[in-house]
Amino acid sequence: MSETPARTPLVIAHRGASGERPEHTRAAYELAIAQGAHVIEPDLVMSRDGALIVRHENEIGGTTDVAERPEFASRRTTRMIDGVETTGWFTEDFTLSELKTLRARERLPQLRPGNVAHDDREPILTFDDVVAIAREGSARTGRTILVAPELKHPSYFAGLGLDMEQAFLAELKRLNPTGPDAPILIQCFEAGPLERLAAQIDAPLIQLVAASGAPFDRPAQSYAQMITPDGLATIRRYADWIAPEATLVLSQDAAGRSKSPSALVADAHAAGLKVAVWTLRAENVFLPLEHRRGSEPAAHGDLTAYAAAILGADVDAVFSDFPAITVAAAQPPRN
Repeated sequence: MSETPARTPLVIAHRGASGERPEHTRAAYELAIAQGAHVIEPDLVMSRDGALIVRHENEIGGTTDVAERPEFASRRTTRMIDGVETTGWFTEDFTLSELKTLRARERLPQLRPGNVAHDDREPILTFDDVVAIAREGSARTGRTILVAPELKHPSYFAGLGLDMEQAFLAELKRLNPTGPDAPILIQCFEAGPLERLAAQIDAPLIQLVAASGAPFDRPAQSYAQMITPDGLATIRRYADWIAPEATLVLSQDAAGRSKSPSALVADAHAAGLKVAVWTLRAENVFLPLEHRRGSEPAAHGDLTAYAAAILGADVDAVFSDFPAITVAAAQPPRN
């Protein structure tokens, strides 16, 4: 009797190979593709003129050279972003052409000093830039490279008169990556945008879930409620995936050691949802106690073992800052 081939979970390169290059740069995405990642992930925020900009947050003081640009000094300000007071420079105060003059920098220089050598080399990307990188990578490798955009702070941008959902839909129509087999996975922490997108496009949608709090647009509906069986059934009405924080799948005890897998993955599968876990990183500061090596926060621990533990919980995909390690861990064993 022949055996069913082992399923290989998707490895989603979190902002590219962001453990080895400054996040959200062409270099990070191209390295991730070369390392075998199945999916590349851009976070999306908006410019003043409505362009979809690829940055982790709309505050860009820590990920670009804007603080050293005297012509933009007066634009430093303080904003309330999803209930958090934040000071810096914000994409919504710049046009696309102005943002394109900035250069990307490493977001975590103390933890990833090797990435700092790549600072100031590359411009900020747009969503269509990342789609083009994925298509170029697909042609180069013969593998279909998916794109997993995350819509960041859509309610906040809507309050400024910047309709992220409509801008995103317009880009999808122009770029045409939709359909049941489309090379795209669309994510958001907020629920409303995903519900509205589900009514307008045919593409896989991912409800992101944090270990605490609630979606900004549904403050009375906690993430803890959303991952109950009833909550998962509700998510399935509009989404195809959930993406929980890793500790919701492998929780940790008071000392920081991993515990047995929770019921979340099985419950999600029972509801008809796939599961993508975020985020795998190699530095000790991000690892459970049993996978750390030494006491330095920036030192690399045993990400291979941690990835194997997460993958062993029967997840369908993992987000990783280090795609090469995670791709190797995700390969089915050879007979």
